[in-house]
Amino acid sequence: QVQLVESGGGLVQAGGSLRLSCAASGRMFSISAMAWYRQAPGMERELVATISISTNGEARYADSVKGRFTISRDNAKNTLHLQMNSLKPEDTAMYYCAASKGPSGYSVAAWGQGTQVTVSS
Repeated sequence: QVQLVESGGGLVQAGGSLRLSCAASGRMFSISAMAWYRQAPGMERELVATISISTNGEARYADSVKGRFTISRDNAKNTLHLQMNSLKPEDTAMYYCAASKGPSGYSVAAWGQGTQVTVSS
């Protein structure tokens, strides 16, 4: 069983930056990728970014965040990060860390509790 705990959310003005972190613990041997999702009120949860936990660390991003967000991981510390720059009001959402059994990020085995990101205009 995998446990995930996010931190780093908050309120920021448009154009600002935030860095989210996710501490993972438990049985990670079946996990192929880590991911960040977000969910705005009244909207479906969407995949924002994924990163492989193999040595190549391949990262993928939703079109809406490409060039602004960067996902990274420290396998030794079982920590995942999401650096968010040039934030926009439409980035406002609850952000969730996820551990995926598949490389795409969609085979989620565990979710964090979420951290709120609010971007004011």
